[in-house]
Amino acid sequence: MNNKIRNMILVVSALFILAGTALYLFRLPFTVYIFAAGAVGMTIARAANLYKGSNFRLKRLYRIELIAALITIGSAWFMFKQQNEWILLLLVAAFLQLYTSFMIPRVEKNGK
Repeated sequence: MNNKIRNMILVVSALFILAGTALYLFRLPFTVYIFAAGAVGMTIARAANLYKGSNFRLKRLYRIELIAALITIGSAWFMFKQQNEWILLLLVAAFLQLYTSFMIPRVEKNGK
């Protein structure tokens, strides 16, 4: 997948996840579908961006990104079931995304 297309999918998916989370507070019925579409889009984009090099740390960090996207799909599933565990899963996924967003550039820069 082209980098520009992948980045566009990531941005749109993140906006869908944000909009779905914010609008869920108003208990609108379609917001779960917006959130789920964002979660699926993010998972597809992360799966298309797996690290193919030999650096073990980078490989692990890219896998953590993919796992965070899969956890977001789990969060969408709990939203569909109307259980509040979706909040916990979304927080875990957000923490993992935040961690990898800082660590990947650091590891790529240092080359270790």
